[in-house]
Amino acid sequence: HTDAICNLRHTTPERFYVEACDDGANDVLIIDRVSTEMTLTGMKEISPSAVTRPICGIMGTIHLVAGMYIIVVTKKRKVGDLLGHVVWKAVEFDVISYQKTVLHLTDGQMQDNKTFLSMINSVLNTDGFYFATDYDLTHTLQRLANTSPEFQEMSLLERADQRFVWNGHLLRDFTAQPELHKFVYPVVHGFIAMKSCCINGKMFDWNLISRRSCFRAGVRYYVRGIDSEGHAANFVETEQIIQYNGAKASFVQTRGSIPFYWSQRPNLKYKPKPQISKSFNHLDGFQRHFDSQIITYGKQIILNLVKALGTSLCQNVSGLSYIYMCICRYIAFDFHKECSRMRWHRLQVLVDMVAQTQDDFGYFLVDADGTVQGQQEGTFRSNCMDCLDRTNVIQSLLARHSLQSQLERMGVLHLGQRIEDQMDFEKVYKNAWADNANACAKQYAGTGALKTDFTRTGKRTHVGLLMDGWNSMIRYYKNNFSDGFRQDSLDLFLGNYAVDEADLNTPLHEPKDWKFLTLPIIMVVAFSMCIICLLMAGDTWTETLAYVLFWGTASVVTAGVILFNGRDFVDAPKLVQKEKMD
Repeated sequence: HTDAICNLRHTTPERFYVEACDDGANDVLIIDRVSTEMTLTGMKEISPSAVTRPICGIMGTIHLVAGMYIIVVTKKRKVGDLLGHVVWKAVEFDVISYQKTVLHLTDGQMQDNKTFLSMINSVLNTDGFYFATDYDLTHTLQRLANTSPEFQEMSLLERADQRFVWNGHLLRDFTAQPELHKFVYPVVHGFIAMKSCCINGKMFDWNLISRRSCFRAGVRYYVRGIDSEGHAANFVETEQIIQYNGAKASFVQTRGSIPFYWSQRPNLKYKPKPQISKSFNHLDGFQRHFDSQIITYGKQIILNLVKALGTSLCQNVSGLSYIYMCICRYIAFDFHKECSRMRWHRLQVLVDMVAQTQDDFGYFLVDADGTVQGQQEGTFRSNCMDCLDRTNVIQSLLARHSLQSQLERMGVLHLGQRIEDQMDFEKVYKNAWADNANACAKQYAGTGALKTDFTRTGKRTHVGLLMDGWNSMIRYYKNNFSDGFRQDSLDLFLGNYAVDEADLNTPLHEPKDWKFLTLPIIMVVAFSMCIICLLMAGDTWTETLAYVLFWGTASVVTAGVILFNGRDFVDAPKLVQKEKMD
């Protein structure tokens, strides 16, 4: 694909024609809008009457109530170059129906189709979709370097790490036809920053790539812990890459929800109490998770940054076999306790504690001749409750420790120089890690990250505390009153829920409990009457007091009943299976 425009889409009432823009490419993808069949043909087959429109690529196809839809990227922005390959950010999308009309649908079906379309657009409008047309963004440098020649010959679609292919479900029809692979590419979700930097007059490229897993994907309170396959909620692989004079280095970390079976369903309380499942074998799921971690990343340091659930996590680690204990090490660091009262310098205690282990793990390094000089033999797997704010702070500190060694070894930093003293680079570094925190937080919790003032400046500020309070209020509202829709959107987009157009009773039509409408109305009326009685006093103060007490008590009691039945009043997912949420 060329850098300017990847494809041209020609539309007729019967077909879509997608034309590759490679130099000398003659193949045209034909999508039949009636049969949905996809075939290849030559340029001459395009109808002269077809409406032509440039697009940047195909995300895939999805089946909704009205039939099939094709999702295309209509606008992209260059992020930077990685090892000579352009990395793009998908900025705008279009969801186009195969059907020429929706008049064949009933009113209810049309409404359902409109809701499903808004769900798809909700996911597409979540910032953070990236792709490359000639480079595999789903794998780390080390994984790519340790592959076979046969792997290198595969298409991007065939060889991609499926954990990070967010359009995998949308591409299922393309995957089944290898000849169509050149028209599509894997799209990752997360964050990518690519910066050209200078220290001591030496130019180098510093890149940060966070890949969010699409396995057990979801929103903050509705998807926690792990599933039966050992996939953790909010799992993110973060890779820091340095390129200098032909040499390249990579340091990888992971984050993910505390790896056993637990939930924390919203119930109108500010912090719902975490519930540990009693019906699952926690050690089995825990071991499945770390089987995958060890195979993929090597030795593991489990950094637990919270006190809550820490005992259960420690018990699971203790239950591992001796062989596992030699490969996995558990470190608990109560972030809030250690750093309370603005004592953020205490974070250095943790960094110093793991410094020797981090040096032993090493990092991936390839010299200018292409010779591998070092491999990363283990990773840090960090978690707090959400794996967002505190986790990102710790990951940025660990990444800096690795970067110090890499730049010294490459000859960018002189002996005795410290990264912290390179003010221009420090600003770039801190801002990129803070942006990474914001991106991951918006994708999982619905708002920007907390504690980014420390990541950006190296110290906690009172303005930062106020911003954290504001973001916490927005999180509370979204987690209770809009995250059900966001969870449904992700489940639809990723294929966890399939639309059946023959089913007239979709889960969207689940009736609300009588309490959902009745009690809020009673509370609002009672509170309003209480205010009115205060403003419009009666003939005597005792009469006014009696009215105020009556209506005030009514509003407080009703509010108490609502809080007691909190789960009935939050925006819960409708499409997702119950066992996935609990």
